[in-house]
Parts: sequence; C-alpha cells; structure tokens
Amino acid sequence: MKTTLTRGLMNVLPMALSLWLFWSLFVSLDELGVLLLELVGLPKLFVGEGFLLVIALVFSAGLLFSVSPIQWIWGKVERALMRFPLFKSVYGSIRDIASLMNRDGKPKDQQVVLVKQANGGYVVGFIMTDKAPEPVSQALGDGDWVPVLFQLSYQMAGVTTLVKREDLIKVDWSFEEAMRFNLTAGLSKS
Repeated sequence: MKTTLTRGLMNVLPMALSLWLFWSLFVSLDELGVLLLELVGLPKLFVGEGFLLVIALVFSAGLLFSVSPIQWIWGKVERALMRFPLFKSVYGSIRDIASLMNRDGKPKDQQVVLVKQANGGYVVGFIMTDKAPEPVSQALGDGDWVPVLFQLSYQMAGVTTLVKREDLIKVDWSFEEAMRFNLTAGLSKS
C-alpha cells in the first residue's frame, strides 16, 4: 500500500503543483487587471479580462521599450533608483533572472563539461560564457580561463569556478538534461 501511495504521489504531485502554480499566477494577474479596470471605473464583464489587460499592458510596454526615448528615460529612472543599496540588490537579482529568459540572439546552449576533482572524481558543470571577465583574466595570468557553473542539488544556486579550458572535458549532453541531473542529484531519470 505504501508503494502504491508513493507511486501515486510521485505522478500526481508534480502535475497538481504545476497546475496550481499556473492557476495562481493567472488568478493573481487577473485580479490585478480587474483592480486596474475598477480604478478607471470600468465594470467587470467576464472572467479573465483582467489577465488579458495585464498581458496587453506588458505587450504595450515591450513596444514602448523599442523606442529610444523611452529606453533613455527608463535608464535614467533605473540609475536613480540603483543608488539605494537594498533596491539595487533586489531589482538587480530580479532583472538578471528575467534576462535569462530572453537572450536576444545570444546562444542559448551552454556547453556541458566534466571537471576532474583532486580525488579523481568528476563534477558536471556548464560553461556559461566563452571567456572570463578581463580583470579576472588579468589577475589569473596565463591560460584560457572560462567561468564554469556547478549547480547545487535541489537549489537554484550554484558555484561559479574559473577553470582552464584545457582542463575541461566536453560532454555531448543537453543543457536541460544535465541541469535536471544536477538539480536532482542524479535521481531524475526523464
């Protein structure tokens, strides 16, 4: 009975939590949109109109940010707010995560690599960019150093280590599969 219950949980729980998360996001955005409609005195006509309004506003913002004067004004506001340390930390983190979703023409495939450890074992890592920042390269001196991310299991955090390119073993493995392997400590089989 315990095995059957566990099998049921392992299959139903991920789907249920994913659906709940997306439904909660939809409801929250819909409520925000309805609030905006109420602020301008418009009545609620149908379920989901607030969500559609928020999506339309985000799309409109995307169009506006393709215009140089708007980008310039936004840059000024952004730089002014970055003077506040707490805001800078929170906003910078959220902006960095959001930028991962849209790489604008940059390659989306990070190279999966193995790095040999002192004990003879190997760690799965990801080359996130082709070269280390200039100040770091200068400080390290000789060698072609690249930043390699070692993802920590069950966390959205990792450790970035600078490794000589010659010490890397490239692996023909998709980023998604390798990331799933690292995030689940090798437990995920799909």
